[in-house]
Amino acid sequence: MNIDFDKQDGLVPAIIQDADTDKVLMLGYMNREAYQKTLDTQLVTFFSRSRQQLWVKGETSGNFLHLVSILEDCDHDTLLVRVHPDGPVCHTGTDTCWGEENRPSQNPLLFLSELQDFIETRHRDMPEGSYTTSLFRDGLNRMAQKVGEEALELVIEACNGTDERMIYEGSDMLYHLIVLLTSKGLRIEQMAAELQERHNPGWKKH
Repeated sequence: MNIDFDKQDGLVPAIIQDADTDKVLMLGYMNREAYQKTLDTQLVTFFSRSRQQLWVKGETSGNFLHLVSILEDCDHDTLLVRVHPDGPVCHTGTDTCWGEENRPSQNPLLFLSELQDFIETRHRDMPEGSYTTSLFRDGLNRMAQKVGEEALELVIEACNGTDERMIYEGSDMLYHLIVLLTSKGLRIEQMAAELQERHNPGWKKH
């Protein structure tokens, strides 16, 4: 990323969003050091303008913000930081700094976007010991092969197995498909959009 820290005296706004619910939790500020420490520790770290020092969100309360992903805006001077919060975010004890409740979505389909966000961080950081990292390192052909292997196992379970095993193998296939999409710079939402387009009565096969 090419973040413009110089535009606002070394600081950029960091909008904190729950990766599960998409609820905006708070607004903080980061300088270069806070940004780097956030990446290194995977705990969101801000620069306190009042105290003129770094502070790890949750270091006093225990309500840490665990990093999922960071995006920069089109002007490279504002960050969208997606997190998993340990508890209430606001110092007043509320879930958000606007006093809103932050509840998980009741629709598990939305988790697919979160899962790909997580896989994208694996693709970017390539941490040692991660199975996802090993897939990316094995290359495109191996990732595509894994999708085929899992699809075959899904078919076997559908024809001769149990519903529980079919769901299990289907989940494996979907995970490996998202890894493959990520390696190609594509998103699972693009497949959903394609299906949505096909649902249109005027859709014609390409």
